[in-house]
Amino acid sequence: MEEKAPVYYQDVEKCVDDLIEKVGKKVVIAIPLALAKPNQLVNSLYRRLRTDPELHLTIITAVSLEKPTWSSDLEKRFLKPIVERVWEDFPDFEYMLDLRKDKLPKNFELIEFYNKTAGFMNSPHAQMNYLGSNYTHAIRDGMINGCNVVAQLISKKEMDGELRYSMGSNPDTHLEAAALKKELEKQGKNIAIIGQVHDELPFMYGKGVIKPSHYDMVIDSPEYNFKLFGAPKASVSSADWMIGLHASSLVKDGGTLQVGIGSLGDAVVSGLMMRHKENKVYNEFLENTGVKKKFKNIIESTGGTDVFAEGLLCSSEMFVDTIIHLFKEGIVKRKVYENAPLQRLINDKKITDEVTPDTLKALLASKAIHGKIKEKDFNFLTKYGVLKDDLTYEDGKIINGKDTYSNDFTDEENLSKVINNCLGDKLKNGIAVYASFFIGPQDFYETLRSLTEEERKLIDMRGVDYVNQLYGNDQEIKVLQRKNGRFINAALKVNMAGAVTADALEDHKIISGPGGQYNFVSMAHALPDGRAITMIRSARGGGKNAMSNIVWQYGHITIPRHLRDIVITEYGIADLRGRKDKDVMAALINVADSRFQDELLAKAKQMKKMPEDYEIPEEFRNNYPQTIENNLKEYRAKGYFPPFPFGTDFTDEEIVIGKSLKGLKAQFANSSVKTGLNIVKQIISPVPEKAKPYLKRMDLDSPSSLKEKMYQKVVTYALKSSGGLR
Repeated sequence: MEEKAPVYYQDVEKCVDDLIEKVGKKVVIAIPLALAKPNQLVNSLYRRLRTDPELHLTIITAVSLEKPTWSSDLEKRFLKPIVERVWEDFPDFEYMLDLRKDKLPKNFELIEFYNKTAGFMNSPHAQMNYLGSNYTHAIRDGMINGCNVVAQLISKKEMDGELRYSMGSNPDTHLEAAALKKELEKQGKNIAIIGQVHDELPFMYGKGVIKPSHYDMVIDSPEYNFKLFGAPKASVSSADWMIGLHASSLVKDGGTLQVGIGSLGDAVVSGLMMRHKENKVYNEFLENTGVKKKFKNIIESTGGTDVFAEGLLCSSEMFVDTIIHLFKEGIVKRKVYENAPLQRLINDKKITDEVTPDTLKALLASKAIHGKIKEKDFNFLTKYGVLKDDLTYEDGKIINGKDTYSNDFTDEENLSKVINNCLGDKLKNGIAVYASFFIGPQDFYETLRSLTEEERKLIDMRGVDYVNQLYGNDQEIKVLQRKNGRFINAALKVNMAGAVTADALEDHKIISGPGGQYNFVSMAHALPDGRAITMIRSARGGGKNAMSNIVWQYGHITIPRHLRDIVITEYGIADLRGRKDKDVMAALINVADSRFQDELLAKAKQMKKMPEDYEIPEEFRNNYPQTIENNLKEYRAKGYFPPFPFGTDFTDEEIVIGKSLKGLKAQFANSSVKTGLNIVKQIISPVPEKAKPYLKRMDLDSPSSLKEKMYQKVVTYALKSSGGLR
């Protein structure tokens, strides 16, 4: 059947005209999570609402990206230069601007299955229209909500003389959407799939590379290029560092890694890199801080502290920007293959990536290929590099230029000739990274664009239905590939039964969404050697406002107690899998902040869940923030454990100012009167010399009005009280 070419557009308005004519005036458009949203197309559709009240637009997506905004002149002075430098011409989503003002038109609806973390807590529209879906169910649930348009940013490239598009950062749900489209069209429904070409979106390989016929409409004009949204790095706190180091000791060499975004994810990856590149210091630190002694059993049985000789496979819904560092450093290097017999032989160490005579013999012995190979066997052998790819197969013969060999590999003499003349050097078409979407800072995108073809082809971007679950047609292969899977995710709270809260509060306010967390936890339990690792900061707040994140009970859970596994805080590792309730509770108390341990233990005893004579072991009674600081101090003096291990988009002055203003905000929250009086005291004090570079950055070095003079004193006080002027 002849493939139908898409309709090409250089004018987004014309595309919108034709789209509405095709699907009607009720447009329900699915656009990808985060990066690959087609901004101009979405904005054009949204603007039509204001002139056409009969048009109704619903957007189904996740994480609508926004540039930072400010609510005061002081915030503007700090943020505006950063926004202009980091985000440049990134077009704002007009629906988000209206959402923040609570001025969305009545003929518009935003449905998100994952919110920007804590970004919509006070938005009635977002809270009411939240779609509670696992990531793997997102496109299914989008179709239930009437989705009739699927659109995203794409990149393009000529391959073997033919145009190909790549879904680049987001094949996550849209590959599956194309299959659902065919079913809906059979039912007589009008569905449109639209690609908007972006010249700076990295062209990634894998299942996300598609023919033009995949799309009904393609918008392709340089006019619609813009700076891809960059996600600046958050600083890695002392607690984050300790959590990441604990987690890094549970990753087994030769295994599989999944890790998420944010400072905790950065800490995990940094810990893995320290383990590999600074192994002596890494082990010394774990010894000196008691980590190895206290958690010896689980580290030895589940992970390790040696360098990564075999390396890791990354199989993670999100291709986190830090994974590229593991990739470049040769930590993420374990290649897997989409053939079960081949992968099984590799897992059993009967063959390696190096092709030898034993490779072919092992395939024969395991009956992965027939003794008298058929064309299907020949294609398999050439595809994966066991045989050279310039051979041909005709009428049961293997042809190598002028030489011909029998297909009978049971004939020792013939097999010897094939081995001597037809064998490849290394296995081909291996994958080191499976992922479904990515977003990160600008240098991440540049690194992806600069990868060699060989490196890029080791990264397979494909649907989330493959990456996030085992079941389906490829289950056997996925189980073999994901050996020793370590699925590492962050959460907010854990109750004393081991149930985890990650996405919402007990009053049903959505903070984010489950995303793929449930998928990864259930997969960890389904795999014979998988583990789900949940990272939780032991406490939040400071001083009298400090509260434990390990709680007796909580009115909302994301991961139920029967899927409890490993929980990590900055104070250690709690192995909960297969353990009795009293042991689960003891393990969680051991990694709780010591300010709250006695209260947790007393409650457990009151509820008859722990023995009356149980006492917390002395080695776990010093779980205090200051203990963490003391443990890190010596190593920080040597350059270890920096706040931004992978760099930052912020200047040195901006880091100090940002920390100082954040600290000032916390002071006002604790005691506005006292903080106000302290600021007033600054009025008669001269400006310290060390404050001047920071004041210049805020354009407050030469105040020209009373308001600016007051701002100068506020910033100076913030710098002083945070230690920024040391």
